[in-house]
Amino acid sequence: MRPTPHPPPPRPPPPTPPHPQRPTAETPRDLVGIGIGPFNLSLAALAHPLTELDTVFYEQRPGFDWHPGLLIDGATLQVPFLADLVTLAHPTSPWSFLNYLKERDRLFPFYFAERFHIQRAEYDAYCRWVADNLPGLRFAHQVDTVRWNPEHDLFEVDFTQLDSHGQAQALGRTHTRNIVLGVGTAPHIPEPLKPLVDAPDAPVIHAADYLKHRDRFLTADHITVIGAGQSGAEVFLDLLRNRPIGKEKIHWLARTEAFAPMEYSKLGLEHFTPDYTRYFHALTEPVRDRLLAAQWQLHKGIDADTIAAIHDELYRRTLHGGWPDAVLTPAVTVRTAGRIATTKIELHLEHVQQGTRSRLTTNAVVLATGYRERPIAPLLAGLDPYLRRDNAERPDIDDQFRLVLDPTVTGRVYVQNAELHTHGVGTPDLGLAAWRSATILNSLTGKDPYPLPGRTAFTTFGLEHAPRIPAARQEPRTLTPLVPLIPLVDGR
Repeated sequence: MRPTPHPPPPRPPPPTPPHPQRPTAETPRDLVGIGIGPFNLSLAALAHPLTELDTVFYEQRPGFDWHPGLLIDGATLQVPFLADLVTLAHPTSPWSFLNYLKERDRLFPFYFAERFHIQRAEYDAYCRWVADNLPGLRFAHQVDTVRWNPEHDLFEVDFTQLDSHGQAQALGRTHTRNIVLGVGTAPHIPEPLKPLVDAPDAPVIHAADYLKHRDRFLTADHITVIGAGQSGAEVFLDLLRNRPIGKEKIHWLARTEAFAPMEYSKLGLEHFTPDYTRYFHALTEPVRDRLLAAQWQLHKGIDADTIAAIHDELYRRTLHGGWPDAVLTPAVTVRTAGRIATTKIELHLEHVQQGTRSRLTTNAVVLATGYRERPIAPLLAGLDPYLRRDNAERPDIDDQFRLVLDPTVTGRVYVQNAELHTHGVGTPDLGLAAWRSATILNSLTGKDPYPLPGRTAFTTFGLEHAPRIPAARQEPRTLTPLVPLIPLVDGR
C-alpha cells in the first residue's frame, strides 16, 4: 500500500537582512532611491544581497503599480521573459521570474506553455511579488526636495509620509551619500487635446487609463483612437473585438506615415544591447539627437503579431459580405479639438501628405500618444547650481548613468530611464534594466559585485580601430596577372 505523502512544509520568506531607518547625518544611508517602478525595483533586488549597502527606496503610490490601464487581456510584453528584474545580470537571483514561478508552483505549466513572451498582467504580478517581499521599499512616501549639504558632504532628502487616502500624515528627512532617480514617465497629451482631458466628464482619456473607462467607452456610439504605437494597436484591437459586426464605428488615426511594424530582426535588436548603448553615448550631441529622431521604429512601432491579429479580425468581419465600419488612417494630425454639446467631440484634422483638412465628430477619444520622461528639474531644484547641462539644457549624464555635477559635490546622483538623450533607444527598454542596475551598483561599490560581459552584440557599431589608408602613388601600379597571358588566336 502506497504511504500517504505528507504536505511539504511552508516555504520561509526570502532572507531579509535588517536595514534600520537611519536618517541622521551621523549615520547616513549609502543609497536612497526615488521612485519604485520596474527599473528601481530591479536595482533594489540586485542590491538586496549586498548587505554592506544600506539602501531605502521611496514611492508616493501606495503600492507597486505598472501601467494598470493597459493590462489588456492577452497583451504581451515586447521583450522575452529573460528581461525580468535581475536575470541578465544575476541569473541565480531569488528575485528572478523563474523563481517567482517556482514559488507559485507554476514552473511546469509555464514550461509546457512554451511562451517566450509573457503577458503584461503576468509581468505586473511578478513585479508585485518582488515588491511585496523585498525589504527596504517605502510606499506612500512622497519625496519633496533633494539638497546637497556641503557641511556634511551628504544629500538631504525631505519626504512626506501619506495616509491611505494620499493625504500628508508625517514629514521626514533622511541623509544619504548617493541617490538614484527612477521617477519614470508620464502620459503625453497633445496640446490641442489638453483642455478636453482636463475637463470633468469629457469622454477623452489617455490609453494609460483605458481599462478604467473601457466598459463606458464600449457603449459609445463612435470611438476614435489616436496613436499608432503598440498601445494604440492594442486598444484598437480590443475595441474592435468587442463591437458588433458591421457596427464597429471606430476611427484609428495616426500621425506616423504608416501603421508600421516594430523593427524586430535579430541584428536590429542589437540596438538594445550594452554595446550599442556605449557606442551611442560616445557620439556627439548633434549626432545623438539626429539618430533618436530617425530610430522611432526601433521602439515605437507595432508588434508584427498585433498587426496580424488586427488584420485577421478585420478580415473575419468580411466573411458574410461587406466591410467593417472601421477607418484606419495614417499621416493625420489633430490641429484643434472641442466639445459639441455634452456628449460629442469634434476633431479638426489635417492630412500631412495631401495637405487637406477635415472634421471628425466622435463620442469618445482614446489617446495612445505615448509617454514622456518626467522632468527631474523640479525635484532637483536644490541641486540646480551644481548640475552640468548640454547645449539643449538637458542634464549631462556620464557612461555610469550619473548626473555630471560640480566637482565640489562628492555624492553621486544616478538616473534610470531619464537618459534617452545620452544613452539612446535602449533607455526605456526592460531588457537593459538588470544590466543598468548592475552597472550602477558596480559604480557605487567600486567592487564589481556583478561582473558584466565585455561584448554583447555581433554588430560593431563604429570604426574602433580605423585602418590607415595609404597615400595615393604618383604612378599607376602595374597589375600582376593571376594566370599566364595567352595570345589570342582569331580574336578568341
